[in-house]
Amino acid sequence: MSTTVSSPATTGPAVLTGTPVVPGAAVGPVVRPAGAVRLPEEQGTPVPEADREAEKARYGAAAEVVAERLTTRAAAATGVSAEVLSTTAGIARDRALRTVAEQKIDEGVPAPLAAVQAAQQFVDMFESLGGLMAERVPDVRDVRDRIVAELTGQGEPGVPAPEQPSILLADDLAPADTAGLDPTRILGLATRLGGTTSHTAIIARQLGLPCVVGVGGLDDVPVGATVLIDGEQGTVTVDPEPEEARTRVEAARLAAEALASYAGPGRTKDGHVVQVLANVQDGAGARAAAGAHAEGVGLFRTELAFLGRAQEPSVEEQAAGYAEVLAAFPGQKVVVRTLDAGSDKPLAFATPPDEANPALGVRGLRVARRDPGLLERQLDAVAEAAARTGSTPWVMAPMVATVPEAAAFAAAVRSRGLVPGVMIEVPSAALHAERLLAHVDFLSIGTNDLSQYALAADRLSADLAELTDPWQPALLQLVALTAAAGERAGKPVGVCGEAAADPLLGCVLVGLGVTSLSCATSAVARVGARLATVDLATCQRAAEAALAADDPAAARAAARAVLAG
Repeated sequence: MSTTVSSPATTGPAVLTGTPVVPGAAVGPVVRPAGAVRLPEEQGTPVPEADREAEKARYGAAAEVVAERLTTRAAAATGVSAEVLSTTAGIARDRALRTVAEQKIDEGVPAPLAAVQAAQQFVDMFESLGGLMAERVPDVRDVRDRIVAELTGQGEPGVPAPEQPSILLADDLAPADTAGLDPTRILGLATRLGGTTSHTAIIARQLGLPCVVGVGGLDDVPVGATVLIDGEQGTVTVDPEPEEARTRVEAARLAAEALASYAGPGRTKDGHVVQVLANVQDGAGARAAAGAHAEGVGLFRTELAFLGRAQEPSVEEQAAGYAEVLAAFPGQKVVVRTLDAGSDKPLAFATPPDEANPALGVRGLRVARRDPGLLERQLDAVAEAAARTGSTPWVMAPMVATVPEAAAFAAAVRSRGLVPGVMIEVPSAALHAERLLAHVDFLSIGTNDLSQYALAADRLSADLAELTDPWQPALLQLVALTAAAGERAGKPVGVCGEAAADPLLGCVLVGLGVTSLSCATSAVARVGARLATVDLATCQRAAEAALAADDPAAARAAARAVLAG
């Protein structure tokens, strides 16, 4: 975690430092998440046996109200926000969680306490499993609090909706809270915990909110204090000089206005072509990306149709959803990622519930080992969507680790007249990129997972955020190896992880040889406009400087110095 750099009141404002996530600047009063829900601690009077069915119905109704609220918000959201809200709604509706709660009620436990005890049973299980399963603990607790609040008449927990536009400071945020932020009321956010690939960071990028994570000393900033958040420098300034704050916010506003004129296509100052694409999850997201001048889709996450489902969606249902995305980019590049299930995105019908280490278990393409038909039917649906829209989508598999996996996947994709590729998320795939390219037509680097596997650090762990920073020189070296293999084979290599949403890092990735960058729609203009200010040779020098550094902060500083010219 970053340390605090503070100044005495007599010499100037206090400046807290963290990791920059989303560029931009905003100033306003501090607000914090709503107070914790009061949880029942003792059973009190047992529920009479005659009333237990009614008490179970009361629990079920409260859980459904919570799930419906989250589902409604998911329907109004796009991209990762929609995925997070849908996943959290699925937890509220989870049959196993409800069954345990009902068992507690059958023992005479009142519904609010039954919700607490049932949730704790799952929290204990997930914590014992560790890894990515342990990261579901905040989601379970978040659902618990929402159900208890509904049962006891307390206000819904979560982030505030202040009348005055404000800056949100928090230790960390539940994914559903971050996904539900209103950008007209929350101008920026900073957290004490979290890293560049945390849910908070990912959703902040999607919303375009200035964001800094891993900020030391944040707990000492009182509610109501005025702060200036600088998402480019990674600072939170407490009680800033008014003129300094106005100057910085105005500069950010002018920069945003300049971005508004971006209309693509992506290229460097000297004309080197770099496709700037969007990460999307549904038709609405694809249409928004097209309106933001994305040149296509570099990552179509197909999970949304599967999340929270007890049964696999039909081929027809899948095809209809895929066709919406393809129709938004007629004649343009759309890269479809096949189902990325498992680990932190378990599916009731596809992933084993009892894996000792889900992050290293049956996930991504590996799900097809247990049920080959799942992948076959999804490819059939993509082919049907392609036929309906007259498109030829590119299709890539997640979590490919070996050459035989890539070869088998490519054969299945080509048999349907589609363009095959694979994701580089596992170090073995990066090391054998040239061999993989003997079978597939393109590679796409998922920097989020590649960082966690390369540095043996859970990418959502707040304690290990520095290790999974996309500026890690070791990660950049793997990107360089993969891009060089693509150049030798004459085949494209893109980046679709969160690294591509960082305009500064985007220039470094281009310097490493990456041919396309796919990011959140809100970042498309920032990335494209930044590329247009530098030539390829400068990007290459910045890449060399970053590779020569020993840590992420030094890599970021070295690249910024080169690109500032």
